[in-house]
Amino acid sequence: MNPRLAGTFVAVAVLCLCQMIGTVSAYRLIEGLYCGKENCYEVLDVTRESTKQEISRAYRQLAKKYHPDLHQGERAKQEAEEDFKRIARAYEILRDEESRNDYNYMLDNPDAYYSHYYRYYRRRTKVDVRIVVLSCISIISLVQYFSRKQRYEEAIKYFMTVPKYRNKAMEILKQSQPNGTSSGGSNKGRSKLSKAEQKEESERNIRRVIEENLDIQGAYAKPQITDILWVQIIIFPYTLFKWIKWNLAWVYKFYILKQPYGEEEKLYLIRKNMKLGVHQFRAVEPDKIDEYLRRELWQKPNYDQWKHEQEEEMKRQMADNPRYKAYRRYMKNHGPGRLTFED
Repeated sequence: MNPRLAGTFVAVAVLCLCQMIGTVSAYRLIEGLYCGKENCYEVLDVTRESTKQEISRAYRQLAKKYHPDLHQGERAKQEAEEDFKRIARAYEILRDEESRNDYNYMLDNPDAYYSHYYRYYRRRTKVDVRIVVLSCISIISLVQYFSRKQRYEEAIKYFMTVPKYRNKAMEILKQSQPNGTSSGGSNKGRSKLSKAEQKEESERNIRRVIEENLDIQGAYAKPQITDILWVQIIIFPYTLFKWIKWNLAWVYKFYILKQPYGEEEKLYLIRKNMKLGVHQFRAVEPDKIDEYLRRELWQKPNYDQWKHEQEEEMKRQMADNPRYKAYRRYMKNHGPGRLTFED
């Protein structure tokens, strides 16, 4: 090998090694925690083996040396003040045994990134971190419940304005009353009400029928207490147990005993192939579900073929779409990334 080339290779290797060592050393120290990018021991000119008395002695000596009142001139006084703050901060961390242990833990475990923040702030906040976490979970649970309740109210109000559902609700009300009224009350009682009160009562009855007969799924479903974060955390062991039990039963029935799939299992496999959530799959029309079962989409080859057919059909519809044709002509004539002022 060429000696010059070999020397260059060694120099590059040494440089890379130095950069790696510097990166690891810098990674141990986090900006904003303890002494920042500086080592607290180096700031006080002590070692990790130094005793508490030695650390106190080093602090007093440095404090005398860098005290702002002992320096003349504005610039010298300002620099001394910055050094004095660094020394005081390092001493504050190392003089306390628990704080010093946390700092040593950060030096020895640079990968435990989030643990360092927890250890640092738990001693510097007057409020217990556990109380903060519990409060956050409670606030999230309340926001979660009321936001879902608001979305549910929006869905009900929307369906009350749709003629299809409104007429169906009025028809159900008429069928439920012997005298054929749609108010849910007797004519004698309604005669005592004003027109505004009669309209309000009618709206309440229509809303009640829609809520009882309309199965709203997805993000606008009726809020359940079991969907709240607090309840989910409490019942998590039970949920985990059910999940493990279900998977073990699935393996035993269909992999060991080789039993045929039932309709519920087929629908589960179809939903899994389509990568849909439970509420999304429940929103699918019944005739579509029947088509999925008829085409046996729980089998992966059948699903892949069906998906290919759907993609081809989508391409054909887009090809026949006038807007898509105009877009293709524009891209062909002008290309992407061109800004024009044409109509």
